[in-house]
Amino acid sequence: MSKDKAVPTSKFSRALRFGSLAGRVASNVAYGGLKSMVTGQNKSTKELVLNSKNIEQLAHLRGAAMKLGQLLSMDAGELLSPELSALLSRLRNKATPMPHKQLTRTLKQQWGAHWLDGLANFELRPFAAASIGQVHRAYTDSGTKLAVKVQYPGVAKSIESDVDNVVRLLKLTGLLPKGLDIDELIAEAKAQLLNEADYTLEAHYMNQYQEKLGPSSHFVVPKAQSELCTAQILAMEFVEGEAIEQALTCTQEERNRLVMHLLTLFIHELFDFRLMQTDPNFANYLYQRDTSRIVLLDFGATRAISEPISRGYWQLIQGAITGDRGIMAQAARDIGYFSDNVDKAYEHTVLDIFALACEPLTAGGEYDFASSALPARIKQKGLAMSSRELQWHSPPVDALFIHRKLAGLFLIAAKLQARVNVSDILANFNGKTW
Repeated sequence: MSKDKAVPTSKFSRALRFGSLAGRVASNVAYGGLKSMVTGQNKSTKELVLNSKNIEQLAHLRGAAMKLGQLLSMDAGELLSPELSALLSRLRNKATPMPHKQLTRTLKQQWGAHWLDGLANFELRPFAAASIGQVHRAYTDSGTKLAVKVQYPGVAKSIESDVDNVVRLLKLTGLLPKGLDIDELIAEAKAQLLNEADYTLEAHYMNQYQEKLGPSSHFVVPKAQSELCTAQILAMEFVEGEAIEQALTCTQEERNRLVMHLLTLFIHELFDFRLMQTDPNFANYLYQRDTSRIVLLDFGATRAISEPISRGYWQLIQGAITGDRGIMAQAARDIGYFSDNVDKAYEHTVLDIFALACEPLTAGGEYDFASSALPARIKQKGLAMSSRELQWHSPPVDALFIHRKLAGLFLIAAKLQARVNVSDILANFNGKTW
């Protein structure tokens, strides 16, 4: 894990950090460019922007920079420059822990001066870090092992200014396309961060998933320790498991079954629960090999799915399965992808992408995720769409998060080399069928 670095807590100190950071990033790029010319290396803009110094500087910002990075890299896709896409991809996977002194001060503020009361042990060194918090092991006096997520101080109070400053930084470095309207995404970054900064809300979502899944034989959701939870501290039972990618050493049958359960959960989230954990990061899943159960972690990015969006996707899928482009087009309008006067060539491209995305459903048997070139083909279609900047507009934010979840599940399935009959999952779905 990276070296500890204190998190700036006040709006003023964070603004100063962003201002000086913007200058340092721009200076690093300029200096690197000059140096590469002198040495004859002729480094590309991508190499200059992605140097380790810039990544380290951005990683210290945590919260806003990482959340905006997640949103931009998940939805704008090929509309972003390769340099910015690569930068955001690396940024969202990197964080630095806060120093012990700042950590203990935060614990005292949240739990009181005698914050260790009731705990037999609290490990000051985090074992995991996320965009707005870090996670520690702890033990109660009764011996219960806990995972305690502690939010970086100042995150909740500085969300709006932080996100605005990150956007300014991206524009200053010239990496954000001038013609790209991301106002809605910026507003969503702020709203999503506000939700994720409320750990009592995340505990609520954990409880909701436990209720909806019931005594599942396929999934485990950690139990929140309500007496220890605050707006900035989330305490939950520590659930053992191995990184989900380690399941690659399991049998083909086990891997197929694991992915089948994840895809089945996605179907229920979209059409039954109308509640979705939208961050499919590998780190948010564990696998218990002895019980074949999947541990679900981190519910901060959970979103309620509206009935019109849910119904629209059901119709969109049915249209893709039957090959009825008329049904697909109407469903896309209902979801909010384009208006009635949309350019027909643009509409055709969007429907092509939807049809491609539904390929696992229309395969007519087991779909081999590892050997599929589907992501590359969707990317190629996305490039064609991005050339029509005047017609392009961002779809509803809920749709972007749904796509993010589905794309992440595809990556997990490919990583585990799973082969699954996806059409059977939908056929066996016994929830609401519009």
